[in-house]
Amino acid sequence: MEDPLPLSALLSQLLVAFTIEFDNEFEHLVPHRTTKHGSTGSSRFVPWLVSMTMWLQLMRFVPDEGIPAKELHRLTGLPTKTFRLWLTRMSKWWGYLTVSELFVRPTPGGLKALEAWRPLTAVIEKRWRERFGRDLVDQLCQIAQAIAGNLGDDYPDYLPVLGYELLSQFPAVKSRTPRTTGKVSEHTLPTLLAKLLLAFAIEFERDSGLSLAVSANLLRLTSDKGIRVRDLPRLSGVSKEAVAFLLRRAEECRLGGVAKASQSSKVKMFTPTLEGQRARDTYHHMVRSIEKNWKASYGSERVEKLRTLLERIVGTSAAEPSPLFKGLQPYPDGWRASVPRLEQLPHYPMILHRGGFPDGS
Repeated sequence: MEDPLPLSALLSQLLVAFTIEFDNEFEHLVPHRTTKHGSTGSSRFVPWLVSMTMWLQLMRFVPDEGIPAKELHRLTGLPTKTFRLWLTRMSKWWGYLTVSELFVRPTPGGLKALEAWRPLTAVIEKRWRERFGRDLVDQLCQIAQAIAGNLGDDYPDYLPVLGYELLSQFPAVKSRTPRTTGKVSEHTLPTLLAKLLLAFAIEFERDSGLSLAVSANLLRLTSDKGIRVRDLPRLSGVSKEAVAFLLRRAEECRLGGVAKASQSSKVKMFTPTLEGQRARDTYHHMVRSIEKNWKASYGSERVEKLRTLLERIVGTSAAEPSPLFKGLQPYPDGWRASVPRLEQLPHYPMILHRGGFPDGS
């Protein structure tokens, strides 16, 4: 009998699938640029393609007519350094905004992006209700909101971008009192999933001292004898670029190393050290322990119902494709149509500075 997926993996796979479907639709609707696939607009000034996280943490607070930077900062609730970083990227780097005399305005391409983004969460939620059943999705939202309302802190409506250490840091303002900052919260399916997943990750990383991203997407897949590096993107569901981040961090933490399988071989293997093997075992223990803790803290019936609802959408058999893949077929002209099709969904999202895509693309 197969072991059930950890609660964190179930939350992750739903959030990643929702985000990819959201992003595919946005890419189809809005002129944009990418590194490898060029521009879909007639102007070279069309914005760079980014993922749903950029909409949730910053762009949803920008009205068509613009907004003072100070007010935008207040609405996002982001720390000053983080706010300045993303404001710079969304303006100078990616072309969605302009900043002049401390006033933020959307560019022409940014206006088209806002027009597409604003109704898009509701569009994808409607698809999910039609695909998985209205009652199922509504019950999932209700139980997720009931648990999220008891987390104790005001978690953001998105997963923060993973930093250099690949830790899920809480993007907290100094006072941690968002009501005084004016931060606006949502209760949509993706934002509720993000809140729960971030709470789980913070608890895991606080108690284990390990990155959940590294543990769930790399160490989990290893045997003591190692694993071929070229197999990691397929088995983990994260991009080659994200795998490189995982391997670098694992080596820095002395959890494993990359080397040729033999002197005459071109095959590279990642092999966990004894410390890496212990970290892998800690991961398997901790994800079960946290779910048990949640039952004690938030109610056994609630957490068990959350698991049941998640499993009905994700599926419970590794031998069969998850029902989530039904909505992940990209448009023929989308960039995902030109790369290998996902065979797995990540057990923890790899949201990086590359644009916030949930598989690190």
